[in-house]
Amino acid sequence: TPFYAESGGQVGDAGELRFEGGVFEVKDTAGATGYHLHRGVWKGTGPLRAGASCEAVVDAARRDAIRRNHTGTHLLHKALKEVLGDRVNQAGSLVAPERLRFDFTFDRAMTAAEIQSVEDRVNAEILRNDGVEKRATPLDEAKRSGAMALFGEKYPDPVRVVSNGAYSRELCGGTHCLRTGDIGSLRIVSEGSIASGIRRVEAV
Repeated sequence: TPFYAESGGQVGDAGELRFEGGVFEVKDTAGATGYHLHRGVWKGTGPLRAGASCEAVVDAARRDAIRRNHTGTHLLHKALKEVLGDRVNQAGSLVAPERLRFDFTFDRAMTAAEIQSVEDRVNAEILRNDGVEKRATPLDEAKRSGAMALFGEKYPDPVRVVSNGAYSRELCGGTHCLRTGDIGSLRIVSEGSIASGIRRVEAV
């Protein structure tokens, strides 16, 4: 299936499975022990039957919006580390079509100047319009290269590394832009505490 299953904070794809006798409208895609589960509504003239052929069509506009927010999340993560220091570590995320949410370790509220600096750094990288490279790399080699990884997360070997030009490099299996300029621009809309020592940034 070309449908991306919800994973690592990125929501699952939507779209259609087009059969000769009707359409299965995919509202969400989730993973379960090696399977992709397409959840949705069947709209057809008769029952679906095992073995029937179909055309799987991902909602391209929605997927592109998710890509922009996911690549934007990687740039945001790097900019937060540059502005606030290495105390910043990812503690959760949401990548959806309409917004992104990034949770990170930090012990105080960000100042208005820090928020602006992070936003400016991300938008500077967007303007550079660097290519976004995705490639499979042996896990040890990826870690030696300085690619950011989530502490305690189990990664496959080889692992997929996503690089935004020379600016950021992370281990990631999600969908991304072809170039950073595809994002357009990024605006931070909120920053606040969600738990002791954990901050949350939301952006569009």
